[in-house]
Amino acid sequence: MMSLMASTTLTLVLAIISQSLPSQISANNSIYSSPPPPIHSPPPPYYYHSPPPPVHSPPPYKYSPPPPPPKKSYKYSSPPPPVYKYKSPPPSVHSPPSYKYCSPPPPAHSPPPPYYYKSPPPPKRKYKYPSPPPPVYKYKSPPPALHSPPPPYKYSSPSPSVHSPPPPYYYKSPPPPKKEYKYLSPSSSLLTRMILTQ
Repeated sequence: MMSLMASTTLTLVLAIISQSLPSQISANNSIYSSPPPPIHSPPPPYYYHSPPPPVHSPPPYKYSPPPPPPKKSYKYSSPPPPVYKYKSPPPSVHSPPSYKYCSPPPPAHSPPPPYYYKSPPPPKRKYKYPSPPPPVYKYKSPPPALHSPPPPYKYSSPSPSVHSPPPPYYYKSPPPPKKEYKYLSPSSSLLTRMILTQ
């Protein structure tokens, strides 16, 4: 619709412009001036532009209030029904009671049952009392001191072989002879003091 109206108005404007041109172009490209319009000529008809069609705007959105919450039905709390407890379990409906058949009595003139001789019990074995183990002698070690440092570690020397030769015997040298004390005279003692002080 809008495009049709625009094309119509465009053709009308072009027709008015072509009529109001002061000169005409002939076939041999010579420009002739058109005669002036008459003085008392009627004015050209005025074309009223039609208003644009209304824009279909969406209707205003109406906010509907939320539905009221459903009313809760009040439930009165009733006490629970009493539970009947059977002292013994009730018998099942479809199970028949277990019938116990009594054994028939023995006949009046039946022979006595055969006698089974019991074998004598085996002889009792003599009980042997186990001898007590030999006593193990334990040497009492002295109790460790409460705050004493640990004893020094002693490296165990390897045990000598059975056929190894005896170790060489080291003879101890005699102690050096004691030096005899020599008493110094007072003059010599003075000399030694002077030497020492120098």
